[in-house]
Amino acid sequence: MAKGGMATTPTKSSYDVVIIGGAIMGSSTAWFLSDNPDFNGSVLVIEKDPSYEFCSTAHTNSCIRLQFSNELNVRISQFAADFIKNLRERMGGDERVPNQTIQNYGYLYLADNDTFANVLRDNQKVQLKAGAETELLTADEIKSRYPFYDVDDIVLGSINTKDEGYWDGGNVFEWFRRSARERGVEYVANEVTAITRNGNRIASVTLASGEVISCGQLVNASGPRAARTAKMAGLDIPVEPRKRFTWIFSAEQPLDQELPLTIDPSGVHFRQDGPKTYLAGCPADPDPAVEFDDFHMDHNRWQDHVWPIIATRIPQFEAIKVVTEWAGHYAFNTLDQNAVLGPHNEVENFIFQNGFSGHGLQQSPAMGRGTAEWLTYGEFRSLDLTPFRYDRIVSNTPLIEKAVI
Repeated sequence: MAKGGMATTPTKSSYDVVIIGGAIMGSSTAWFLSDNPDFNGSVLVIEKDPSYEFCSTAHTNSCIRLQFSNELNVRISQFAADFIKNLRERMGGDERVPNQTIQNYGYLYLADNDTFANVLRDNQKVQLKAGAETELLTADEIKSRYPFYDVDDIVLGSINTKDEGYWDGGNVFEWFRRSARERGVEYVANEVTAITRNGNRIASVTLASGEVISCGQLVNASGPRAARTAKMAGLDIPVEPRKRFTWIFSAEQPLDQELPLTIDPSGVHFRQDGPKTYLAGCPADPDPAVEFDDFHMDHNRWQDHVWPIIATRIPQFEAIKVVTEWAGHYAFNTLDQNAVLGPHNEVENFIFQNGFSGHGLQQSPAMGRGTAEWLTYGEFRSLDLTPFRYDRIVSNTPLIEKAVI
C-alpha cells in the first residue's frame, strides 16, 4: 500500500536505525548516514504525515544567522551556510540538485536599553572569535545605512550580512529526503503507537498498522511531538509545541532597499520576503503549550500588536496589507531553548534530536551530521556537540543562549 506516494508497510521486520519523524531533522540524519562510508546498516524513517503539511519544516520562515551568544551555535550555523552554498557538491555533484544561495540581508538586532546593548557587545566578541563579521552600529549609523527606520529609542544595533538571511530550506529538505531514499533509506507513511524496552535498551516499535519493528538504535526526530514519543519509551524531555505566527504583507510604499531581518525590542521581527513583499512574525501572548493540531490564527495579534509596532519602527509601512498568514509550532525546550541531542543517559540506544526551539532548519545539517556520527561511531566527530546531550536535562543545568528569537 502507498500513502502520498510513500509505502505504508516496511519491507523488513528489523532495522539497524529507526528514525521517528521524516521532516528536515530526521531526513538530514538519514542522508548523512547514507553518505557515511563507515555506516552500512539499514535505516527506516517513519513519518505520520507524508504530505509534511503540518510539520515545523513546512511552516518555517527559512532563515539562517550566525548571531548567537554561544560559540557552538555560531559554528553550527557556519557549517549549515557552507552546506547550503555547496549543496550540489555535497550531494555528489548530482546535476539535478540546484545551486543554492543565501540572500544575505542579515539580521539586525535593535537594543533600546544599555543592558541589552551590553549583551549585543558580548555576543559580538563571541561571533568575531568564531569568524563571523558582526558589526555594532549606533543609532546614527543605523539611520545612515537604513534611512527608513525610526531609531529615536535605539541605543545600539548589531548586524551581520555574511551567511545570514534567507535560504530555500524546502529545497534542501527535498534533497535530503530524495537522495537518502535513492541511496537505500526506507521511508514509510505510518505512525509509531508503542515503543518496547528490554531493560535499558529499546527493543522495538509498534506501528499503527500493527507491525512490530525491531531496531538497533532509535532516533526521536518527532519535532513538537518529542515528549509524546519519549513517553512511549518511559522517558521524559521538556519539549512542547508553542505557537508562532507569520504574516506576509505588501506595502503601499515599498522600501527602495532590502529590509534586514529586524528584531525589534518588542520581540516582533520582520524582513524582506519577495521583491515587494515582507514577512513578520511573533509568538502568542500568553505563550502556552498548545495541542499538536492547533494551528488557529489569532487575527487580533496582527491588528493590535504587530502592525502598530512595524508602522512605528518603519513609518513608511503605515499602509500595509496582509497577503497571507499562518501559524506554526516551535518544538520549544522549556529548560533553555536549545537542542537536546544524543543518547538518553540510561537508555543508550534512544537518541534525542529534539527541542530546537525555532533554530531547527538552520541547524539541521550540523545536527543531522552529528547524530549520524553518534549512530555510527558512538561519538561526535566533526563538531563536539556534547553540550547538547541529555545529561543537562537530568542535572537541570541550562545551556545558556542569549540570542533567542
